[in-house]
Amino acid sequence: MTRIGVLGLQGAVREHVRSIEENGAEAVLVKWPEQLADVDGLILPGGESTTMRRLIDRYGFLEPLRAFGESGRPMFGTCAGLILLAGEVVGYEEPHLGLMNITVERNSFGRQKESFEADLSIKGVADLYNAVFIRAPHIVAAGEGTDVLSEWDGRIVMARDRHYLGCSFHPELTDDHRITRFFIGMAEEAKASLANL
Repeated sequence: MTRIGVLGLQGAVREHVRSIEENGAEAVLVKWPEQLADVDGLILPGGESTTMRRLIDRYGFLEPLRAFGESGRPMFGTCAGLILLAGEVVGYEEPHLGLMNITVERNSFGRQKESFEADLSIKGVADLYNAVFIRAPHIVAAGEGTDVLSEWDGRIVMARDRHYLGCSFHPELTDDHRITRFFIGMAEEAKASLANL
């Protein structure tokens, strides 16, 4: 069975676990770096990116997370997780993990009270998907080789760069599990190809 980890330091962790299990995969709550060895893909959940980075540093996760991505195993960042994955963050000199070839701007859709839902078309996933945006970032620029999967109101809100997937919104907060299914598929493909190396 494919094992999908959810970084369990802060944020919408339980909801991701539920979505993974709804798709028939095994969910692993990752609270220590050594657990990364046992998962086929990893979700970086929404939450508060500054707090998550502080906890990543406190528990020694920064280099193990980078090594996980560089090993070819897929990573999926939602909302704050997207900010952690980004190669560049507007207004910051250094990125967090810097793994995904995108530039992201924090809180670009407003604060908590400006949260909203929008119907999206997501390439390869769904013609109609109801997405929940909460203090959402957006992708300002997608670098070479990065596939833009969805836009809303002229802004990129979901993209894929190789085995990295990121979105501005919170797919775990709905009962529509197709995006999680798409990511599990990425993990299954990577697991098969890495096994053949």
